[in-house]
Amino acid sequence: MSSPSAILLDLDGTLIDSEPGILSSCRAALRALGHTTDPAMDIASIIGPPIEDVMRYLLQPFGDSRVSEAVEAYREDYGTRGLLLSELYDGIADALFAMRETGVSLYLATSKRAVFARKILENKNLAPLFDGIYGSVPGQDIDHKPELISHILAENGLTADQCIMVGDRKFDVAGAHANRMRAIGVLWGYGSREELEIAGADRLIETPAELLGSLRW
Repeated sequence: MSSPSAILLDLDGTLIDSEPGILSSCRAALRALGHTTDPAMDIASIIGPPIEDVMRYLLQPFGDSRVSEAVEAYREDYGTRGLLLSELYDGIADALFAMRETGVSLYLATSKRAVFARKILENKNLAPLFDGIYGSVPGQDIDHKPELISHILAENGLTADQCIMVGDRKFDVAGAHANRMRAIGVLWGYGSREELEIAGADRLIETPAELLGSLRW
């Protein structure tokens, strides 16, 4: 099969290690609602879905249903402080530049708020590499990957069989396959090999250096 014309890339766990900032802002949100957080709290396994789903999960042990309030507190903290704690995975910048040099178009496809995603990419000087930066937007039903990917395809006149989704979680694979798109699962993020294999990833790669070569099969 020929090389794709466009690559859609997840953000958290694919381009950036965002766990420190997300964890810090989750703690801040829980404290804002009056809860004491466990010093050993681990959220790696739940990074990826929309933040509403994450906060709903974190509030369950407290018997607290104030998801909207928790999300608001999270975003207030994350937008000013948490997002700055994200770090690029080694080799990601080189991989993105190498892909652009082939002429392929790059689109960010994240469940994170689009405004936060753009700030992160701008902070890392990577925003100019992307033809589009897409994430959740208030009032639009594109928080989950199937709807988000469909939106990106429609808005940019892209054909699914000429695109590839790259991500670290089952949600990325499921979103791609819901749109009849191939999906590459990356093993340096928050999803396990088992998770990605069960989800049906079309290919798995272990390092960012493999990204360029994996786009043709």
